[in-house]
Amino acid sequence: MWRFSSLLRGTSCLVRFRRAPVLRRFSVPRLRQETAWPPFVRASDSCLPQPHTTVLLSFCRTFKSNVKSTLDLPVKPITVTEIKQYLRSKNISFNDGYSCLHAPSFFRDQTANPRGPIAAGKGSFTLFIDKTTGQFLCKDSLVEGSWEDLQDCVEVMLKEGRTSISPDVLLKFPESPEELEVRELEQREVQRVWSASVALSDLHEDEAKLAKAMFRISKVSNPTLKKFGVRFFKPTKSLVFPWFDTRESSLRGLKLLTAKLGEDGAVIYTDATLPRPSAYHSLFGLPLVGQKDSQVVLTGCEVDALAVSQATGLPSLALPRGVSCLPPALLPYLEQFKRVTLWLGGDMNSWEASKIFSRKLGLKRCSLVRPGELQHSPSEALEAGRSLTHILKASIPAAHKSIISFRQLRDDVYGELANKEQVAGVKWGRFPELNKILKGHRKGELTVFTGPTGSGKTTFISECALDLCMQGVNTLWGSFEINNVRLAKIMLTQFCRQRLEDSLEQYDTWADRFEDLPLYFMTFHGQQNIKTVLDTMTHAVYLYDISHVVIDNLQFMMGQEKLSLDRFAVQDQIIGAFRQFATSSCCHVTLIIHPRKQDYDKELQAASIFGTAKASQEADNILILQEKKLATSPGRRALQIVKNRFDGDVGVFPLEFNRTSLTFSAPTKSKVRKVKADRLDAPETEEKGVKMDKPVRATKNSKAGKGSSWGAGGKGATEGSGEAGLEEQ
Repeated sequence: MWRFSSLLRGTSCLVRFRRAPVLRRFSVPRLRQETAWPPFVRASDSCLPQPHTTVLLSFCRTFKSNVKSTLDLPVKPITVTEIKQYLRSKNISFNDGYSCLHAPSFFRDQTANPRGPIAAGKGSFTLFIDKTTGQFLCKDSLVEGSWEDLQDCVEVMLKEGRTSISPDVLLKFPESPEELEVRELEQREVQRVWSASVALSDLHEDEAKLAKAMFRISKVSNPTLKKFGVRFFKPTKSLVFPWFDTRESSLRGLKLLTAKLGEDGAVIYTDATLPRPSAYHSLFGLPLVGQKDSQVVLTGCEVDALAVSQATGLPSLALPRGVSCLPPALLPYLEQFKRVTLWLGGDMNSWEASKIFSRKLGLKRCSLVRPGELQHSPSEALEAGRSLTHILKASIPAAHKSIISFRQLRDDVYGELANKEQVAGVKWGRFPELNKILKGHRKGELTVFTGPTGSGKTTFISECALDLCMQGVNTLWGSFEINNVRLAKIMLTQFCRQRLEDSLEQYDTWADRFEDLPLYFMTFHGQQNIKTVLDTMTHAVYLYDISHVVIDNLQFMMGQEKLSLDRFAVQDQIIGAFRQFATSSCCHVTLIIHPRKQDYDKELQAASIFGTAKASQEADNILILQEKKLATSPGRRALQIVKNRFDGDVGVFPLEFNRTSLTFSAPTKSKVRKVKADRLDAPETEEKGVKMDKPVRATKNSKAGKGSSWGAGGKGATEGSGEAGLEEQ
């Protein structure tokens, strides 16, 4: 596949952590979900992987030393109006699709047309232009590139009076010998695994029965498995799902799904893709879709696509990365469908992802499986003997003109009640104390974080964000105070929990694992305009389905605004913009704000946040990194939650800092103490099994104003008044 990149047009706004130049090995495991083994599977271990198996796939790859970060976003965002105006000015005919514009492809020979050198018949509209980004894809030649690349091609064609053009007219990155070697190694490994795998119908009857039970496909017939090309790889006891080229139907890659039994008796599913996950831009089942098919069901995994296809006979496709993201590069392949039903899984995360993806696909043509049916994914529903056709017919439209009664909210309310833990959000793995107060990290919220200068705000929030990113939360970092290299170094150290300066031989191993995280960085540094930052955030949400944005920090964004405005009014405007972005994009925004100047020996409060009270009013959560400085010993830190809009619980717990790993943690020898919501001075009860030497006090916001020092809020739990908030930093 051809791919262009316009390096000469300026610097992009977004970069990813890239790999180092070295020869190394890798494997790509990823947690999928857990379930319970059927009794007869537990009784037999003939199809179960051993607890200490080798990596699923492993091979060497090399990289050239001068590789640079990938540039993904345009310097200036394009609008669909500008795209249409340009196409009309060049006499290029086009059709308006759901998420793309359809134009005639000129990456092949075309005959002259009276309407212009590029105009063509309706049947040749195979060039798809993304309405949001301007990225294009030619389905005939598989040429893709940016909007600037497309403009360059058009200008060259018009200048030379030609009706078609070769991709060679644009400068593309030639593959180095090392990159060619890597690609050849990957393809050889793909062919090796594919040749060594067998159809499930060729397995022994008992072995096939156990294998199907492991992957919840007992009721999926062998003809269905054969139609989709699913095989079984005996060395790792894995299902093999092929990735075929949409044009030539040649094998391009594989996804392997493996199951193993956990200590608690649950099944843990992991998958691995070859080539790497970033190169897996295909929809499983796409070669089986006919040109006249107008309806499709999108699922979150391959086994669900098998279940839907067999039970309903409808075209069914599986997203390559499940509910984590819907790459815009796949949208052209979905343009032919007038109705798209999204059934991505059986939990609240799948339901939320369905609503987000429907915005990309076009709300008017999308329907979602109603929340009441979310106890089952398609494969689980098939195994349970439920009618998938009935469930799909009961799906609801993704778009509503207005909400006029509780009837239209009824299913959403039921979904939240039935999935209380999932609604609370993603849990932190490194900060269980934070889970007890905030309950989880939720989309669409605004968190304000503050702390004294030099207390470690950036270091702490980077570990919090890293913790979530390791669990699949797509994260975008906007660091305006420190550069991305230093920030990435801090996060990499926190990721491996050691100083890599002392063991450089391990760098590439950890860098490989760190690179696979869904982590992106804005390239901004220093003072920036709020509109530019918001445009970048909006494009990142569209391209990479970002669900968490960290802005460090607010003060660095105020220098580029109008000098004639009062700086507190400017800050209020910026905070309001972030609040609106978080809500409209269903994306969590963490905003770091410096406190106003005050006596160093006083504790910070919500009123200590620099500016007016708008920051504390708009925020869903307010976190304060407290630091007590003693004359005879280093400072002691504590994290205080003074606002929690989700359920009102607030509290505080101590933190210890490890300079070697740059990580924070609660003291090991300490007791968890909780305070009743109605009385902060009530007797404290100790929670069994957990000890802390500083109390974790969880209270309700309404009572938080009565706390003591480092308690459940003190004065810091109340909203800052306008007079106090207007004090200068």
